[in-house]
Amino acid sequence: MDAARAGPGLVGLVALLALGQRAGAGCAEDGRCCPGRDPSCASTGWSLTRAYGTCFCDEACRRTGDCCLDYAQACPALPCIVGEWSHWSGCAGQCKPNFRMRTRIIQQEPKNGGEPCPPLEEKAGCLEYATYEGQNCGDEHVPAFITTFEYNKGRTKQAANLRWASETDDSGSYCVEFRTESLSPHCSVENRPYARWMQYLREGYTVCVTCQPPAMHSGSSHCSGDGVDADGNKLLHWQAVGNPLCHGTWKKVQQVEECSCPLVHSFIFT
Repeated sequence: MDAARAGPGLVGLVALLALGQRAGAGCAEDGRCCPGRDPSCASTGWSLTRAYGTCFCDEACRRTGDCCLDYAQACPALPCIVGEWSHWSGCAGQCKPNFRMRTRIIQQEPKNGGEPCPPLEEKAGCLEYATYEGQNCGDEHVPAFITTFEYNKGRTKQAANLRWASETDDSGSYCVEFRTESLSPHCSVENRPYARWMQYLREGYTVCVTCQPPAMHSGSSHCSGDGVDADGNKLLHWQAVGNPLCHGTWKKVQQVEECSCPLVHSFIFT
């Protein structure tokens, strides 16, 4: 179709396109690609909104929507690239729960609005069982690993097929009542179907935890973390099985034969 048959509207558009090519073609023509937000990083040309005039070639134009039409081609987005994780460091302290750390470095900085860098540092819980002098310590800090008491139903059903079937009799089992002192915020926001029981852990609440085989050590007839030798003032540590971010502390109230807590506040050592 020639200009004469195209009609005045198309003729005008062709004229504007020609004018745009003469006046400036955007980022590529001016060789502009600026980091961050830079109002002076402007050009003249067609913008993403198909309007002709001032448009921008800085990273912020992706958010504000006023990039020059050729921004993506002239200033391609480059994502952040990071290296592999380092080895885990040693535990930050001995004889009490602490943290270890690993890091990674940036190999390519993000550019032109590319994907930002992920965390460069990661921490995880740890517990050293020996002092710097090599003396044994920390046994009393072994956390109580717990799960919902509902797990006991599945454990009983499977008993016939497992080696410890003969040890599942409840004659040696016992219950420990604890008063929860602290817990991480990850417990209350847990909403995966199999882990919602963690939402019932609350500061200041008394909870019941059952100790029975196979969690019970055959030699000592007690479960790790039950505070067997602890008095009511000793702070003990627990961790929810299924979400290591759900953890906290509690103090032992008493050991009893039968648990008396409501089901939602009843748990079991694993």
